[in-house]
Amino acid sequence: MYNSDTPTRAELPTSVQLLKSTAIAIVSAAAILVAIVLPAEYGIDPTGAGRLLGLAEMGEIKTQLAEEAEADKQRDAQRTPQPASVVPDQESSLFQRIFTEFVVGSATAQETRSDEMSITLTPGEGAEIKLIMMKGAQANYSWTANGGLVNFDTHGDGGGENISYEKGRGVGEDEGVLEAAFDGNHGWFWRNRTDADVTVTLRTSGAYTNIKRMM
Repeated sequence: MYNSDTPTRAELPTSVQLLKSTAIAIVSAAAILVAIVLPAEYGIDPTGAGRLLGLAEMGEIKTQLAEEAEADKQRDAQRTPQPASVVPDQESSLFQRIFTEFVVGSATAQETRSDEMSITLTPGEGAEIKLIMMKGAQANYSWTANGGLVNFDTHGDGGGENISYEKGRGVGEDEGVLEAAFDGNHGWFWRNRTDADVTVTLRTSGAYTNIKRMM
C-alpha cells in the first residue's frame, strides 16, 4: 500500500473551465499584440494605447529608419558614372584628365558662382540637388524648409566613389561649408516625412561649375 496524490475527478478542470482559460489566454495575447507589439514595432496603433505609453513613436521611428535605409539603398543602386568620366579608350581619358587639371583647372580655379533653388516636396516625396565640384573645392551653403521639417543626407558621388558628409532627421534648416572629397557630384537629398507639403530653399556660393536637380 502507498499514499497516492492522484486528484479525484471532481478536482480535475472541466471542459468548460479549460475552454474559458484558453479563451482568456487568446484574448490576453491579442490585447498585448494590438496595444504593445504593433505600436512598438510597426507604428500601428489602432487602440491609441501605444501612443499613451510612448510606444507608437518608437514604432514610427523604426519604420521611418527602415524606409530611409531602403531609399538610400535604391538611390545607390540607381547611381551611374557621369558621362564625362566614361570614355572609349585609355589614351583619350588620360589626355582629357591632363587637359582638365592643367589647362581648364588653372583658368577656373578662382572662379565662383552663386545660386538659389527651391523645390516643393509633397508628403513622402524626396528630391536631390548636386553641385559639380573638383576635389578640394569649397562651397558655402544654407537651406531651409521654410517652417517645415525634412530628413536630409549630404553626400557625394563620382568616379566610382561615394561619401556621406552628414545626415539628419526632422530638421528645419542647415548651413555650412561643403568641401568636395573627390571630383564629382556633391549635394543634398531631402525627404518630406510630414503630412503637409514642404518647400526647401537652397542657397549656394563657391567653387563649383554647375548645380542641378538629380531627382
